[in-house]
Amino acid sequence: MFSNLRYILFPVLNITGAVLTAFAVIMLLPLTLAVVNDEPSVTGFGYGAFVTFIVGVFLFFLTNKNKRELVARDGFLLATIIWACIPLFASIPLYVSLPGLSFTHAYFEAISGTTTTCATVLTGLDTLPQSINFWRCFLSWIGGMGILVLAVAILPLLGVGGAQIFKAEASGPMKDSKLTPRIADTAKGLWWIYLTLTVACVLAYIIAGMSVFDALLHAFTTVSLGGFSSHDASFGYWNSDTIECVAIFFMFICGASFSLHFVALRKRSVIPYLHNVEFLCWLGICVVAVSTVTLILWDSAYYSSWDVALRHAAFNVISTISTTGFSTSDYNLWPIATPILMLACACFSTCGGSTGGGIKMLRSIILLKQTLREFTLLLHPKAVVPLSIGGGSISNRVVSQAVAYSQLWIVLILLGAIVMMATGLDLVTATSAIIACLTNTGPGLGVVGPTGTFAQLSDFQLWLCSFCMLVGRLEMMTVFVLFTRAFWRL
Repeated sequence: MFSNLRYILFPVLNITGAVLTAFAVIMLLPLTLAVVNDEPSVTGFGYGAFVTFIVGVFLFFLTNKNKRELVARDGFLLATIIWACIPLFASIPLYVSLPGLSFTHAYFEAISGTTTTCATVLTGLDTLPQSINFWRCFLSWIGGMGILVLAVAILPLLGVGGAQIFKAEASGPMKDSKLTPRIADTAKGLWWIYLTLTVACVLAYIIAGMSVFDALLHAFTTVSLGGFSSHDASFGYWNSDTIECVAIFFMFICGASFSLHFVALRKRSVIPYLHNVEFLCWLGICVVAVSTVTLILWDSAYYSSWDVALRHAAFNVISTISTTGFSTSDYNLWPIATPILMLACACFSTCGGSTGGGIKMLRSIILLKQTLREFTLLLHPKAVVPLSIGGGSISNRVVSQAVAYSQLWIVLILLGAIVMMATGLDLVTATSAIIACLTNTGPGLGVVGPTGTFAQLSDFQLWLCSFCMLVGRLEMMTVFVLFTRAFWRL
């Protein structure tokens, strides 16, 4: 039994050690900022970098003799361990630097950042040390494209099965599709697009009127679809339609598949976007949702004119359904149909291969087409009705995976909401908190709405939300397969 566990676990811990060592080096960025600004958070980042480095090096050399090529099983385990452990070490600077912050709150804030959920337990963001705000937003940025995908891109000398890591961490139902012959080249290509969009977003924010520091931080959490801000009022701090338009554009772009951006860039053409069904559905959902919410707000006279209603609807709707989580106003106070519609769209709107969360648009399309196919087969039992999207056929295995994923997703929402209500939360807060964490959206409704925080939740409720963030980021199957007996058999 021990030999089986050693064979399965040690090679994964070896890679974990290497990733933690690299993560310790990353901590030097906020540490340097804290030193330059003479902030008290120097101690927190110093401890964090030191502890992370020591643990990383220890794990690496302890298991170095057990290195081997990774298989699919190892990719699932590695992804889960990394995404659970990185927030543990990322929380050290927060725990040490912020007086009165419990370990539970520190871990929640850290995993919220790395999973790009960006639900927060902190208030007084405007007065936090710059290094702390930088760290929160930077965690969202490195978590956006994926810590493991970054490792595959820049650490090929690890000698591991990069394809297994990439497939375990990547989002969407078409994990086996390749953009380049080598997975490392694919990861590098996606990261270059990610970095280019980030730089473009920074420059756009600066031109629109943000300070350089704010532009950098909000570019991190816009491109990653994270939603952390350095201001309690989020984008309401600026009250600028120009800045909001910049955010809307980049949230929309990053809600689309980065693989599609990769193909379009390689072909130097917009044609791939026009021929991609998932992207067109993403565009359609954005237009319909914004239009619907605008009409409801205008009809209810919540805002004085239709253009003001359109401005607030466009920003908050795109922010929510892209699972970003920025806000310019408290949409909890809007007519009840609007926030429910927005949160419902967040469950499925973003594209597979984007930095967004939720079921993903492609799975939703597959499920819809499968339902229509069943109607046809009900009328014509002997008919052969292939399922295709955009001219390409979808295998029955992909269909069954989409169905299983969606079933598990719904069950987890129901169970999570029931447990949250059993521990004292009202229906709206409990359900929206679970959905917001599972979709990595961030703000929910009720107590955890856009102007509230998750600080009012108990420690147990925060740990449950943290678990939902983790499984939502890794698309559930990656995590839950670890709890099967077959996983631990050789």
